[in-house]
Amino acid sequence: MSVVVVGLNQRTVALDMLERMTVGDAQLPKALRDLRDSSHLSEVVVLSTCMRTEVYAVVERFHGGVSDIRGFLARLSSTPPEDFADDLYSYFEEGAAAHLFEVAAGIDSPVLGEGEVLSQVRNAWERAWEESAAGPTLSHLFRHAVEVGKRSRSETAIARGITSLSQAAVALVQERLGGSLDGYDVLMVGAGDVGEGMAAALASSAGARRVMVANRTQGRAVELAERVGGETVELGALGEAMAEVDVVLTSTGSPSILLEASDLAPVVRRRRGRPLLVMDVAVPRDVDPGVAALDGVTLLDMDDLRSFAEAGMAGRRREVARVRALVDEELERYLDSTAARGAAPLVAALRARAEDVRVGELQRFRSRLSSLDPKEREAVEALTRGILGKLLHEPTVQLKESAGSPRAERLGDALRTLFDL
Repeated sequence: MSVVVVGLNQRTVALDMLERMTVGDAQLPKALRDLRDSSHLSEVVVLSTCMRTEVYAVVERFHGGVSDIRGFLARLSSTPPEDFADDLYSYFEEGAAAHLFEVAAGIDSPVLGEGEVLSQVRNAWERAWEESAAGPTLSHLFRHAVEVGKRSRSETAIARGITSLSQAAVALVQERLGGSLDGYDVLMVGAGDVGEGMAAALASSAGARRVMVANRTQGRAVELAERVGGETVELGALGEAMAEVDVVLTSTGSPSILLEASDLAPVVRRRRGRPLLVMDVAVPRDVDPGVAALDGVTLLDMDDLRSFAEAGMAGRRREVARVRALVDEELERYLDSTAARGAAPLVAALRARAEDVRVGELQRFRSRLSSLDPKEREAVEALTRGILGKLLHEPTVQLKESAGSPRAERLGDALRTLFDL
């Protein structure tokens, strides 16, 4: 049984393809069940964010596992496998662990040191566990990945400055408006994790004149509006709100377009030439790309955000080498612990077999030992256990020290044969 990851991200595919591959929160339980029920997958975690969709799995056969995951992505996106097969990346065993550690550490994101991805890694694992899709192998891997993510942010400077897509989105909007939101009215659509991050960025930056928040769940909209000193707007009143504001920040989890160009056209006419800046941070997109053709509307999306984030990362790039060294160190520790976990069942089986022999022999000589008093019986027990402990000590040490190496395989085969384990 081995670990494999198959996926695609913002570097390997265009935004429209990544949108089709996104696994929404409502889709996740069924996606996990479908993958877990595949022929070659026994454990599964799906990590799907605005910048990546990756399937981590425990497989018996690498090619069979990859084929099952590729088939799932084809069904998910209604896209023939040959249309995206060349854009998929896949890593096996040590490579899969190293990739996940880099993701959790924030060095495989468009914004280096991104903080949001660490919580996304943790949430993906927890959801898979709740759905009985993740088991001991992937839980061991993801638990270690979360530790790597925490270390990278506490022991290096990779997380200094703008380190989230939410912060970058607000910073990009400020740059387009001349460096500040002062005097501008802002409408936020969506109050999920990304929306919450943008609200925090708005609250800490030079304040907008007015902030409105719209969300499917009114309670979340109220909570977020209070955080930025703003007000709430019903989703049904988006047209009226967009006629008034200067900036729209949208980040919902809607599986389909929320703002069509045809719906926005009457709003633009009511604005009478006043410019409108729309920042769409959702994947799949909330805003119809055709909106960009409307007079006075500037539409920014994840591709623009990626380019902006790329331009501002020179300082944090210097920290990448330190993070990679940390990842290498943690990878070695993970592999050692994984190898030790693999040796543990054989060591336990060997000791159990020896204990069965010891107890059986004491039972066989029970009549001869019947005249012993309790202290003498205790001495015999201690003596026989001590002999077994000394005999098994060196085989146990050798097996654990060689865990994960070809020598461990040879020793394990020998022990299984010699002791019929």
